[in-house]
Amino acid sequence: MTRANTAWVHLVIAGLLEVAWAIGIKRTEGFTRLVPSVLTIAGMAASFWFLSKALRDIPVGTGYAIWTGIGAVGTAIVGIVWLGEARTAARIASLVLIMIGIIALKITSDDSTR
Repeated sequence: MTRANTAWVHLVIAGLLEVAWAIGIKRTEGFTRLVPSVLTIAGMAASFWFLSKALRDIPVGTGYAIWTGIGAVGTAIVGIVWLGEARTAARIASLVLIMIGIIALKITSDDSTR
């Protein structure tokens, strides 16, 4: 695997960890529950670590936008599927638009620019 490909893998892992800690925040009940709080903080640290590794080779604007996009879409999907949040056509369409933006950023990114 090339260094650039590894950076993209790191970015996806960072985004998935963002989903985990975003859901974890809800489970901490305002950071009053010890185990969920510790796991959430660990997820945050791991997400930032993987993001920092990815940004060595991916432009910061592209990397940050994709990281937050993965986190936003992933968290919304988890909310819809497992937490019973609203599943409206407008909400689904909005998530699709974010995913199109993420894909477009990846396709048009220049990995050699930092």
